[in-house]
Amino acid sequence: MFTSNPFAELSASISPSVMKTYIVVMIGLVAAGTIYDVLHKKSARYFRENMRKSKAAATQKVSGGEMLSMAIKTAVVDVAASGEFCNARRRIAHLLTMYGFVAFAITTAVMVFSYSTPATATPPILPQLWHIGALMVCIGGYWFWFFIRVDVAAEGSTPFRIMRADLFILSLLASATFALIWSYLQTSGNSWAMAAFGLHVIATTVLFGSVPWSKFAHMFFKPAAAFEKRVSAANGSRSNLPAPADKPETLGSPVEQPRHY
Repeated sequence: MFTSNPFAELSASISPSVMKTYIVVMIGLVAAGTIYDVLHKKSARYFRENMRKSKAAATQKVSGGEMLSMAIKTAVVDVAASGEFCNARRRIAHLLTMYGFVAFAITTAVMVFSYSTPATATPPILPQLWHIGALMVCIGGYWFWFFIRVDVAAEGSTPFRIMRADLFILSLLASATFALIWSYLQTSGNSWAMAAFGLHVIATTVLFGSVPWSKFAHMFFKPAAAFEKRVSAANGSRSNLPAPADKPETLGSPVEQPRHY
């Protein structure tokens, strides 16, 4: 199962050109959905206004070298290592899901476009990464859904309570889960393999087609927000806040300032 390219076997039932067209359509849906999200929520204007205000309120100049350094730190710390998560469990779950999705999506595209027929031998590393990526998505995603979500972990709500914001994680989990089921059933020659594949396609279509209504587009906005935060801290605009008001006196005596040990 882990060394078998499921798309090569699928070519006996579905033309490789159909599979390639489907991937192109999904990429188009993500691009169109992200553009719509940017225009509808005015995200680009928001970040542009924030950068303009930050520049106007700056108390010190930031050099080009510093900007490059902050861009690299944003990519390494905030994006690659998910530095915005202070909770270790949440960060690990997020990293498992993120890198699993990247491996799953990239290997899908490579196998479909380059090794979609049994006539072309698939390098074993590709199906292995495809299966491992899907497993990582399932481990990180189900861990988050059942044990880490705030309303489940802190508020004791049922994990089966679903809101519109959950569309992204649920469709991603469904896509990865049915992909693994489909691969297993297809390898074992089970007649239910095509049914599992159909559910995988439905879940994947919902995942990529629901960008304007899910959190999918956040992966494009978070790096911009993290970079803007670093720039604001570096040029002094973030610290350019009004000083706190004096503490009122209590019974004629000044309030003692808290001590830090």
